Amino acid sequence: MLGRINHVAIAVPDLAAAVAIYRDVLGAAISQPQALPEHGVTVVFVALPNSKVELLEPLGESSPIAAFLEKNPSGGMHHICYEVDDILAARDRLKAGGARVLGDGEPKTGAHGKPVLFLHPKDFFGTLIELEQV
Repeated sequence: MLGRINHVAIAVPDLAAAVAIYRDVLGAAISQPQALPEHGVTVVFVALPNSKVELLEPLGESSPIAAFLEKNPSGGMHHICYEVDDILAARDRLKAGGARVLGDGEPKTGAHGKPVLFLHPKDFFGTLIELEQV
């Protein structure tokens, strides 16, 4: 069911500062910032040869990233995203196995313009999982 790792997401309190570190210190190529109001975040992607790192900043006070940063003021790993061929089939299989899909269980459009779902971290050893259909 799982494909390759699409990205690892890191929540940051200051997106501009994080971009500067990844670009200027680590020498990474960074995408333009993209606001995703439906998800309550602004994101950039760090391009890597084998995957991506997504840097997330809260977009508004009700952002789930704002709550994460209250507990982790310096930021930290927020989630890992795996690719799947069929997100609805993956969702149904996971739910049948007892996994909890966050939200209403229906895919939303993610930063890459593709359907995504999030799985409850308590079902996956404390790690928030994002699935993205490719």
